[in-house]
Amino acid sequence: MQIEQPFSESGRPLPRRTPTSAPFLDGARNGKLRLQRCPRDGFFFYPRPRCPECLGDDWTWEDASGRGRVYSYTVDRVGLDPTQRDRLPLVVAIIELEEGPRMTSNVVGCAVEDVRVGMSVEATFEDLGSETLVLFSPTA
Repeated sequence: MQIEQPFSESGRPLPRRTPTSAPFLDGARNGKLRLQRCPRDGFFFYPRPRCPECLGDDWTWEDASGRGRVYSYTVDRVGLDPTQRDRLPLVVAIIELEEGPRMTSNVVGCAVEDVRVGMSVEATFEDLGSETLVLFSPTA
């Protein structure tokens, strides 16, 4: 079975829309960070059909605060993905959300040299046409 990777009109890769990921992507489209929440184990990310702790499937989607801290990051200065070269240098970070889970995203809206571990960030959204990406920028 071959799964096709969707791309934006500019050639950037897009997340795959599945029945499991659609509520997350719909939330992003509406400017909200949505996470799955297990009634026993709390919030988790990324969209999954079952809770990663208890394997339960009775989780719900809830709006998250959109706030977090940079847990770790790296800077892409090479751009092995040609669709990302015009965005270099690009900060690829692991964001620890206030709700607990960690997610990988980009930090935007500041100089690469200003990004630090522990820096407070908030979700921001980038519309790429058919999908919207969740990015993070420093809090004011």
